[in-house]
Amino acid sequence: MLFAIGEEIRNGRKRRKISQGAMAKDLGMSRATISQIESGTVQDVGVRKLIRILDYLGLELRVRPTGRPPTLDELREENDTP
Repeated sequence: MLFAIGEEIRNGRKRRKISQGAMAKDLGMSRATISQIESGTVQDVGVRKLIRILDYLGLELRVRPTGRPPTLDELREENDTP
């Protein structure tokens, strides 16, 4: 799951043409931390830190029951994402 979240963070950052270094500086984090989160190799990441990153990129975290198929709205959002 962290790998998928990291991949979305990386995609969001690249869409906005922001470097890992610039994002890390703006958020008061290390570039290594951003890199580890994006690659899914981070050992431990706090929820507050993750939410700060998502807010910075204009993303949100959604929670739903495991195994539930995506809603029609979620599928539409995936198809609308460049």
